[in-house]
Amino acid sequence: MTEALQTYDTDVVAWAQQQARLLRAGRFESLDIEHIAEEIEDLGKSEQQELEGRMAVLLAHLLKWQHQAERRGRSWEATIRHQRERVNRRLERTPSLKASLTDPDWWADAWGDARLETEREAGIGFDLLPADCPWTATEILSPEFWPAPK
Repeated sequence: MTEALQTYDTDVVAWAQQQARLLRAGRFESLDIEHIAEEIEDLGKSEQQELEGRMAVLLAHLLKWQHQAERRGRSWEATIRHQRERVNRRLERTPSLKASLTDPDWWADAWGDARLETEREAGIGFDLLPADCPWTATEILSPEFWPAPK
């Protein structure tokens, strides 16, 4: 008996489970190749977005650390350390993501998000923050790097 094929547009989770079963069973003629390809591409984009989000949080906390030295505390320090660990772990587990660290568009997005978050959370005017990231990726990810106060 042939199982009814799930549609991608109706229930993506049921569809994904079914596609996995079809792959494992070697029923390649029944696969939804176009949607499988889209999902694989989306997986890569999702990994990049996660890295970008973590980097934006890290950058925002480094900005706050630099611009509000009087408010520095264990919470900010813990967030900086945690995000560094998570970014470095993601880069180790998915080495192809390291290319993002040399992509100007990726940096512009991460930096822009960090500036917005810093403005929103710390009340520092957007125009008072550098237009471009003043630190290298090596500095940002180094456990020894802590920006000097402004």
